Amino acid sequence: MKRHGVGRFVGHATPAVLDPQGSPTLITRLIEFMPRTFMRRAYEEITGMSNQIMSSGLDWTIVRFIAPQGLCTEGPYPVRFFGTDKLGFAITRAGIAAFTADQIGESRYLHRAAAISN
Repeated sequence: MKRHGVGRFVGHATPAVLDPQGSPTLITRLIEFMPRTFMRRAYEEITGMSNQIMSSGLDWTIVRFIAPQGLCTEGPYPVRFFGTDKLGFAITRAGIAAFTADQIGESRYLHRAAAISN
């Protein structure tokens, strides 16, 4: 990305990827335990990719969510952080897409792994 002059990355992850300013919670520990134990390769890929992005020197935002659903509801989509805010499990796929697209020109969540839910 640096070689091509791309300085902004917006990606997706599960709550197994921690926000650098956050702290583990019961939910993040459970969501980390399950794939780490039963889907080791997928867990290592998502955490390895996210860690590489976080330490890259790029401007980045990682959008975390738990249970995407096909329901179609209008935003806004609450942005929260595990350990400090109460978070739901479900989020619409439309909500994921809208929030992700909004981050391209947004700087509020730079260098954060924000969690979204309905």
